[in-house]
Amino acid sequence: MKSGWGYAWGGGLLLLAWQVGAWWAGESVIAGPVTVLLKLASEAQTHRFWSHVGASTLRILAALAISFITAVPLGLFLGSSARADRLATPLIYLTYPVPKIVFLPLVMLVFGLGDWAKIVMLSIILFFQLLITTRDAARGVSRSARYSLYSLGGTKRHLFAHVIWPSSLPSVFTALRIATGTVVAVLFFVESIGTRYGMGFYILDAWGRADVQQIFAGIVVLALMGVILYEAFDILERVFCKWSQL
Repeated sequence: MKSGWGYAWGGGLLLLAWQVGAWWAGESVIAGPVTVLLKLASEAQTHRFWSHVGASTLRILAALAISFITAVPLGLFLGSSARADRLATPLIYLTYPVPKIVFLPLVMLVFGLGDWAKIVMLSIILFFQLLITTRDAARGVSRSARYSLYSLGGTKRHLFAHVIWPSSLPSVFTALRIATGTVVAVLFFVESIGTRYGMGFYILDAWGRADVQQIFAGIVVLALMGVILYEAFDILERVFCKWSQL
């Protein structure tokens, strides 16, 4: 977790660059930080604004949960079983490089235009990032660690619970932190289609009305979502991976 001083320094530098850009381009093109802060304060008093924030938050959390409970166990299994990994690797290598966002029309045909289509799309993108990272982390567990546990009378269940899972967990949290930027970016895209709620719709609606202040207010909210998710995973790693902090 970053220190308060670190955020204050970095945030101050960004705000300064933002304000300079607003002075250079004009408030009609780049709304300044003070103007956007006042806009956010005004929007925060409306139910509509929080409906947009709540819809986006729900979609992100649901996608993270679905991808975690599907990709992580599968990645651990593939990383622990050489035979299963050999069978799955060609399929992973053929599907991972494909930009998953191109499947959005198909996902919407299957799941409709509601929340499920957006959650599924986000889950698919997160799934592959978590799967590959977890699989590689599980494969990276040394043979000496495995043999040491077996020599003490441990079983495959013990190997998974006390060696493979703890060894892979820091990499899982790293993948989740990296995925925060991806999921927020894709969220904006999927919420621009077939919805009336969400920060993606909030920004595009403002763009259609040439409301520059609202556009930047939406960008700030999405950025804050990414920062909060990143810090949340950082805190969880400190809690559940204390041994790796030593």
